[in-house]
Amino acid sequence: MEWILILLVVVIFFYFRTKTAKGVQNISTQDLKELLSKKNIQFIDVRTPGEFKARHIPEFKNIPLDQLPGKLSTLNSGKDVVVICQSGMRSSRAAGILAKSGFQQVYNVKGGMSRWS
Repeated sequence: MEWILILLVVVIFFYFRTKTAKGVQNISTQDLKELLSKKNIQFIDVRTPGEFKARHIPEFKNIPLDQLPGKLSTLNSGKDVVVICQSGMRSSRAAGILAKSGFQQVYNVKGGMSRWS
């Protein structure tokens, strides 16, 4: 009986870790390629400066996840935002922060830079 409780806690934990925040849409890297040419979108890379310097997509601006809350005022909440990281986990958290801060359309790139080619 105790193992059922442990299993339930683990399932709930992973559900809430992977659940997409309201107002956030997960997109593929293929979807991202189609959005890169649009002018009215903000592209944010939430990886560390070192990760960004090593490899990044030119259209993206680097705002590390830990600095994002303090830099929200530098972003336009009226524009769509695409967020990326290395695997999609940090960008998912960043997308949630943006959505809760009033950004209307936020896109999280599933798989992040690890899936970008």
